[in-house]
Amino acid sequence: MIKTAFYLKDQKITRFKMTGHADFATEGLDIVCAGVSALAINTVNSLERFTPQVPQVQSDNVNGGYLEVTEVGMDEKSQLLLAAFQNGIIDIAERYDQYIEVKMFEI
Repeated sequence: MIKTAFYLKDQKITRFKMTGHADFATEGLDIVCAGVSALAINTVNSLERFTPQVPQVQSDNVNGGYLEVTEVGMDEKSQLLLAAFQNGIIDIAERYDQYIEVKMFEI
């Protein structure tokens, strides 16, 4: 199961963390993993390319199953990208709730 955590302060996303594997299907055929990965990678790339605050990114490039993004911008553009990412992840979780879990933490 992919576990996704969003950390919020004053209704703004300050960071997010994803761990685990969907195990919806075998590698290369796992549409849950593919969807989640595409959203996460696009969000990180967009934050780096289009916003003034470059986030800190930690991931396990060998085994996969781990992504943590911190030091994201609190500006409007960064928060819009993060909200769009959160919305996409929640949509996937609603459809495939056996394979992905989303939690919100107020800090």
